[in-house]
Amino acid sequence: MMRTLLLFLLVSVPSIAMTADRPNILYIMSDDHAAPAISAYGSRLANVAPTPHIDRLAKEGALFTNAFCTNSICSPSRACVMTGQYNHTNGAFDLSGRVAPGEQMLAIQMGKAGYQTAMIGKWHLHHEPADFDYYCVLPGQGKYHDPEFLVRGDKPWGKNKLQFPGKHSSDAITDLTLDWLKDGWDQEQPFFLMHHYKAPHDYFENAERYESYLADVQIPEPDTLWHRDPKFGSLATRGANDELLPHIGTSIGGRNLRRSYLGDLPSLYPNEFPKDFDPAKYSDEENTRFAYQAYLKKYLRCVKGIDDNLGRLFQHLEQTGQIDNTIIIYTGDQGFMLGEHDYQDKRWMFEESQRMPFLVRYPKSIPAGKRYDTIIENVDYAPTMLALAGAEIPGSVQGRSFKSLLETGDEPADWKQAAYYRYWMHMAHHDNPGHLGIRTKTHKLIYFYGCNYDGGYQTPAGWELYDLVNDPQETRNLYDDPDQAERVAELKAQLARLRQSVGDDGSHHPKCEAIVQEFWDYDEADRAKARKISHQYLQRRLAELKAGKLNTRTWQGE
Repeated sequence: MMRTLLLFLLVSVPSIAMTADRPNILYIMSDDHAAPAISAYGSRLANVAPTPHIDRLAKEGALFTNAFCTNSICSPSRACVMTGQYNHTNGAFDLSGRVAPGEQMLAIQMGKAGYQTAMIGKWHLHHEPADFDYYCVLPGQGKYHDPEFLVRGDKPWGKNKLQFPGKHSSDAITDLTLDWLKDGWDQEQPFFLMHHYKAPHDYFENAERYESYLADVQIPEPDTLWHRDPKFGSLATRGANDELLPHIGTSIGGRNLRRSYLGDLPSLYPNEFPKDFDPAKYSDEENTRFAYQAYLKKYLRCVKGIDDNLGRLFQHLEQTGQIDNTIIIYTGDQGFMLGEHDYQDKRWMFEESQRMPFLVRYPKSIPAGKRYDTIIENVDYAPTMLALAGAEIPGSVQGRSFKSLLETGDEPADWKQAAYYRYWMHMAHHDNPGHLGIRTKTHKLIYFYGCNYDGGYQTPAGWELYDLVNDPQETRNLYDDPDQAERVAELKAQLARLRQSVGDDGSHHPKCEAIVQEFWDYDEADRAKARKISHQYLQRRLAELKAGKLNTRTWQGE
């Protein structure tokens, strides 16, 4: 009997000790939260709209300046985080992308490692998040006010609902997480909790208590809202002789004839505009300024709601003695254009859209105040969290853990020196052409191939090269600069190799890949054809506008 008891203790004690030593993991992700809207990143917005609770993670942990999404759009980015795979591998190419039960790798592996798993807030991957022990998620995009949630329960997926009348979604999501930490978490296990806000996704509906926040403040404007160098962009984004400027990329002011914030926001937020606002009474510059100020104030009020709610969440972790035993990560599902180049939304490979905020705090092993320029991608988040949890990283994962970097401060000698990007949903919703590219620490090469999955709905192809050291705002396309010819050739070859290494070999959509290959060299014949396509597309778009077709399905078909 005694021998049996001793054997039991010898086997059990290390397991108990290991469980006690393992950290909780709190992964916080907001929707469309651009790094410049976090004051720790030191942008033009830092002084007017500080984010002290998010900044705390940078002060007491690490901040990454080169964290990138591989596809700047909601569902695909979330699929990358959940699977550790690029979208051509996990199949979530666009907003219809989904990750089915049994494939929600991150939740599965955390569960196998002894973690209690929970998913609370915005999910947006369509299938039931059934591989989590607990979930309470917004249906689809969800609502800002009076939100409804789908919760695990006795009924089938989608039938068990919770409603929060009178509440803002950021408050309700925080309440749900606090309730789970208090009453749902089995403290015999460490927790892995994904806490996802809907905010600050457009259209931006802040809680009523923030209506006066920033009301009398003039929000600083990006230089590129007004001043766009003649060398910015390409035939792909400007059209032949700039004929597509009113049709590529939705705008802040009235530039885009189909969709602009000047067209959308006055009716949504009349209090942000002059009384009885009529844009015909103002200049283009005044109208753009009105729309920009309304846009940024509503956006930043949503960010303020997130930051204040994180204060509540962090306070609870402190009061329960868990804050220093919890790895806290803050990020967004991608970046967001905050008026730069007169663009709205995300999807672009431009910096404000491609870059994600990434901050992490864990004082037991991550030194405070670290700032890294190491290139990381959202496919690296899952393996890093699994490594920090001591969990197994399956062979299906394409990303790589940067745990050693967090703990030692040293970038591994064989770490990636470039990020891969691919936006597939050609001209959908915000008039962004299909494109792919490579981003190093010093340069960015973007290839706008300009077609949908079926090789159809073509816009002109074009290439853009930006020197991020000397031109961090990406104002001058150097692709045709003779002094950059060697760099262009090197980056094109590196991009081709990177495509192969990540598995984007074109087999997923062969008709699209045929267009990618057709304009790859971009010789004079290619450019001539691109100019012809520009003229043809202009006529097509003008005909759509004349017919009132404002929401054409562009990403499939001819």
